Amino acid sequence: MSADRTFVIVGAGHAGGRAAQAMRQCGFEGQILLIGEEPHVPYERPPLSKELIVTDAGLEKVRLHEAAWYAENRIDLIAGNGAASIDAAGRRVELADGRALAFDKLMLTTGARVRRLPVPGADLDGVFYLRTLDDSDAIKARISSGTEVAVIGGGFIGLEIAGSAAKLGAKVTVLEAADRMMGRSVAPEVADWFARMHRDRGVDLHLGVTVGALEGTGAVNGVRLSNGSMVPAEVVVIGIGILPNVEIAGAAGLAVDNGIVVDDRGRTSHPDIYAAGDVANQPNAFAGRRLRLESYQNAQDQAAAVARNLCGADEAYEDSLWVWSDQHDVNLQMTGAPEHWDRLVWRGNPDDGPATVFYLADGKIVAVNTLNNGREMRPSQMMMRGGKAFEAEALADTSVKLLKLARG
Repeated sequence: MSADRTFVIVGAGHAGGRAAQAMRQCGFEGQILLIGEEPHVPYERPPLSKELIVTDAGLEKVRLHEAAWYAENRIDLIAGNGAASIDAAGRRVELADGRALAFDKLMLTTGARVRRLPVPGADLDGVFYLRTLDDSDAIKARISSGTEVAVIGGGFIGLEIAGSAAKLGAKVTVLEAADRMMGRSVAPEVADWFARMHRDRGVDLHLGVTVGALEGTGAVNGVRLSNGSMVPAEVVVIGIGILPNVEIAGAAGLAVDNGIVVDDRGRTSHPDIYAAGDVANQPNAFAGRRLRLESYQNAQDQAAAVARNLCGADEAYEDSLWVWSDQHDVNLQMTGAPEHWDRLVWRGNPDDGPATVFYLADGKIVAVNTLNNGREMRPSQMMMRGGKAFEAEALADTSVKLLKLARG
């Protein structure tokens, strides 16, 4: 592969780091420039809401590689200096410091940013969002036994932080506007079980409430709900979703629609510009529609597949829609993105031990959740991919091995 070509990656998070690694692994000998806004080497994000809150682990635990690895692999990591604009026609990227970098091919792994809560008091001291390593460090520094913590948002990030804060002995309240937690991700019955689980572990959970303001003088001391009631809080963590960082792509003339629009090879509307990770809106054969996936596995696997395509491969990428969340001592794994189902089948009782939940539509599996039962995820995915209908009684029978059902 020509050594005089330059590939630029804009975004030095998990996806960008894995993309650079994959380029070298597939034999690309040219120059690789990896551009990131954060001052750190690329790192994994899932531990930020869990392990890094409750332990003394830091960057050394979550980084993809040590700093020396990038030099050893001839990857020019430009940290703390994000991209300001892209000249797609001229094949140039301008950095925040004014430098301009030429590229032969460009990969955008710009990720996403937190969605801000537009209420009075959101800028008070003690109010946090979680997206970066520095955010995680700042939150951890403020939580100890007895700290009153309010978490706004009952999605994965909010519930993971709630579990971590509870482990540290904090007094935790979760405030969720919807009538159930994890509303976009799991069935109401599964959400109800998780609500009971959180409450059993000391979390005060309020559903169907909205925030009117964060109150305090200089520092936050409480959350004022729209109904007038007050939730005391020394620390407030807001987790109400993320927004894809598409602005630089849109300004460059690339197609954007809930992310940067790409084909199944990761190509954007420009033939030499690609995108991957949280920012990429991609066709997904597994789901049968376009999706923008916000998951560790997609950031890693899609980035590597698209990087190989930059290097000359012609590889369609298909994500199996597998994600997970650790809340307290419960590991939840999910696969599938169903728009509807007509029956839930519980295999085991999560109150007593591991359990698996099958989402069925006309007898076919359209999604699966496992609760402390990750060993059943792989055979469950095999069964879902096979497209066969299954009897609910067989799925519910824990004495029947799923591999036996999968292999039919």
